[in-house]
Amino acid sequence: MAGNSQRRGAMRKSGTKKGATVGSGGQRRAKLEGRGPTPKATERPHHPAARRERAAAKRATTGKRAPSRSSTSRRSQGSMLMGRNPIVEALRAGVPATGLYVQTKADADDRWREVLRFAVARNIPIMEVARPELDRMTDGGVHQGLVLTVPEYDYADLSQVENGSLVVMLDGVTDPRNLGAIARSAAAFGADGIVIPTRRSVGVTASAWKSSAGALARIPVAQVTNTTRSLQSLQKAGFTVIGLTADADVTLGSLDSSVLVDPVVIVVGAEGAGLSRLVSETCDWRVSIPMVGGNESLNASVAAAIVLQAVFAARG
Repeated sequence: MAGNSQRRGAMRKSGTKKGATVGSGGQRRAKLEGRGPTPKATERPHHPAARRERAAAKRATTGKRAPSRSSTSRRSQGSMLMGRNPIVEALRAGVPATGLYVQTKADADDRWREVLRFAVARNIPIMEVARPELDRMTDGGVHQGLVLTVPEYDYADLSQVENGSLVVMLDGVTDPRNLGAIARSAAAFGADGIVIPTRRSVGVTASAWKSSAGALARIPVAQVTNTTRSLQSLQKAGFTVIGLTADADVTLGSLDSSVLVDPVVIVVGAEGAGLSRLVSETCDWRVSIPMVGGNESLNASVAAAIVLQAVFAARG
């Protein structure tokens, strides 16, 4: 009995009751409280949505869209030449260049040494880089240890060619080698400019520069958003529009020479597809180049050269 009384007295002194447990006194209450609602994805710094939002904000500030991986690759391919023979030929033709990338410890030959001589003579910056870097720049292309970068082309406005008397317009031509070859013929026969559309068309790339043998430095190339409206603008300025098409009833030889003496626009369509419908309907003349029966249509650059020479001869 005495033992029980002592235990009850000890419990009363400690202020506890039978069966009660000792608490934390509220010390762990903060740890048990919730952290509130889950933050939005855009508010979490490392979430993809947050990164996209930051990129969008940056584009809004600069006014430019961040290029995708594929578009960057296309732009890079369009502004560089790779390989020893192409670069030697381009530098011989006077193609403008902003830099020459040279692979370290590559085997040198006559072409290699000639490229370096051109670069030094023309004050082209020379950068020595490892092969993996050249592989990355060219997307694994066959560069043979040399990559030449070409600057962005400064396109002219349509108004800059309207003051002339001989213009070549390309309708759906997508091969840069054709553009280069047409530029070469246009410069040789006294054309005042070339007009190309901004969409679904070739642009002035390193390959075009190379094919032009430097002619693109002597003749302006204008880019337009709508070929039909541009042709109509040239017609209002006094030009006669001559479209080349294989199924035309009028041949180049039967066309009155007086037509060629006046200001003219020669429209060259894509191989196979030819002129687009609206462009064809806008032409004042649809002309074919006579050939031996059974032959396919001519290459776009060859057809352009034939007509340009005919205009040159008509004008004496």
